[in-house]
Amino acid sequence: MQSSGNVGGGRKCFWGFRSLIQRKQVDSVHVRSEGHHQLARKLSVTDLIAIGVGATIGAGVYVLVGTVAREHAGPALTISFLIAGIAAALSAFCYAELACRCPSAGSAYHYSYICVGEGVAWLVGWALILEYTIGGAAVARGITPNLALFFGGVDKLPAILAPHTIPVFGIVVDPCAAVLVLVVTFLLCTGIKESSLVQMIVTSVNVSVMLFIMIAGGYLGFKTGWVGYELPSGYFPFGINGMFAGSAVVFFSYIGFDSVTSTVEEVKNPQRDLPLGIGIALFICCILYMFVSFVITGLVPYYALDPDTPISSVFASYGLQWAVYIITTGAVTALFASLLGSLLAQPRILMAMARDGLLPSFFSDINKNTQVPVKSTVTTGIFAAVLAFFMDVSQLAGMVSVGTLFAFTTAAVSVLILRYVPPDEVPLSSSLQESIKSVSLRFGPNIQETDSKNLQNPSGSSENNSRYLQEIGEASLGYPLIQKSISQENQNEQTRRKIAAWTITFLCIGVFIFAFAASAQGLSSILRFTVCGVCGALLLCCLIVLTCIDQDDGRHSFGHTGGFTCPFVPFLPAACILINTYLLIDLGAATWIRISIWFAIGAVVYLFYGRSHSSLFNAVYVPSAYADEMYRSSLDYPS
Repeated sequence: MQSSGNVGGGRKCFWGFRSLIQRKQVDSVHVRSEGHHQLARKLSVTDLIAIGVGATIGAGVYVLVGTVAREHAGPALTISFLIAGIAAALSAFCYAELACRCPSAGSAYHYSYICVGEGVAWLVGWALILEYTIGGAAVARGITPNLALFFGGVDKLPAILAPHTIPVFGIVVDPCAAVLVLVVTFLLCTGIKESSLVQMIVTSVNVSVMLFIMIAGGYLGFKTGWVGYELPSGYFPFGINGMFAGSAVVFFSYIGFDSVTSTVEEVKNPQRDLPLGIGIALFICCILYMFVSFVITGLVPYYALDPDTPISSVFASYGLQWAVYIITTGAVTALFASLLGSLLAQPRILMAMARDGLLPSFFSDINKNTQVPVKSTVTTGIFAAVLAFFMDVSQLAGMVSVGTLFAFTTAAVSVLILRYVPPDEVPLSSSLQESIKSVSLRFGPNIQETDSKNLQNPSGSSENNSRYLQEIGEASLGYPLIQKSISQENQNEQTRRKIAAWTITFLCIGVFIFAFAASAQGLSSILRFTVCGVCGALLLCCLIVLTCIDQDDGRHSFGHTGGFTCPFVPFLPAACILINTYLLIDLGAATWIRISIWFAIGAVVYLFYGRSHSSLFNAVYVPSAYADEMYRSSLDYPS
């Protein structure tokens, strides 16, 4: 009895670990037939571009230009924006392929659930929830002082909207920020087409302001001789290292294009429109950033730029005081568009997690009239409004970046997995298992007598369940249930998959250690160079192995085929993983302490709710080759 108890405990422990690595099926006709209401497919390429540009170009560019030029890059800020744009494009390529292969709401959470596992997917989704909520609240707080300029200052705002200080607690409440969040929430509840129309209008105003800065600033530059570029220190006053340091800072100004992928279920033709929307939006942002920075750093010396209001102060120095109002209009519309992008993506993440059972089904409800997740949208809006009203979330800004960088990293890993070791097994829900159990009666009593207990005891060995269903699949395909020797070809394929899986694992471990050593200022130079050298050699070996072995043939039929494919695999995803991991580690200890608390809360929620309510709980896996036949058999022979 003692031994039996130990075995049972071991099985429970294995089952608990297995829930972290179990992967769901790409949404297909089988999954969609289970009763989920669908979102309205109304978005075109133009809508996606407006959403991507609006969510990406926040008010940061109106401030970052001065700060980064003064402290890091100098006139080379334009090249810093170009390098950061190229780095962001690496993630965009990965997102474009995954969005085409797996066109369902949830963005990086959805992709990591399919390719990596439930545990990582939960962490990605949990981090994105924090990012969009805090990001939305921070953006709303930033609108108030900019909006107040049109009234002559914060003191001139209507009393009901002006910030107030609660004496007892010393908290500065911001009613204007909360009202703006609620207005955007109401707008999002009216429908996706209406929301995208407003986003297009607001983004157009913002882009027009940036074009004004480029044209008016260019005219002044040619008139005065571009004094900012006639410096004795040259074009690289901080050297090449300063230019790259500036790239690391301005990289965060490209965050936001991933919100486009959260609307994938609302796109008319996702396989064609999503890659175009992501690519064009990112290209427009990069061009605008580069030209604005080129103009501003050329009009005045970089060290003379105002760190708080660089663009306004530059035009004021040329006597164009009225331009301040135009630039402020751009800042307000940029913040509003960014707020709308955050509150648009968040409910769809909640909806995707609720569909998978990791959150209550309340969040997955879709309104029949507007065809948007109204309940998730309202919940998101209320939480963001409360945060914007009571808290100054600027100190938590670093936590916003964790969600995006973590999502970018897992997206790149997912591309490597999809190309080299795509999932070759399909999870079957408990309801389908009961249907298949009746199908097995066609094939004689041997299977039923021997293995029917496996399906009746879901806490038993998952391997036995999978073996039982695989036998049924073989029978339904017309093969005799006899012991077969595995062919040499199958053995070679299994060996290739194991080599690829371990290589990807070592690649990720090597990237983490390399990035940690490169950013650890406390280590001695010799130790840092040694660790970086060893890990660099490991990364090179992993890339050589992945280049030499063949990619999996199953990648051609995995998910939805015919869309965009990421180029330069494995080099491009590996570079993406390295860049984003380095930026994650470089966020600082204070940010990671705060995010660890949030992840700890998420772990508790998952352990006590998400794991046991997951749609994959007690699911068994069968080879993909048998899945379609099993679905058809279960329909032809109902239980």
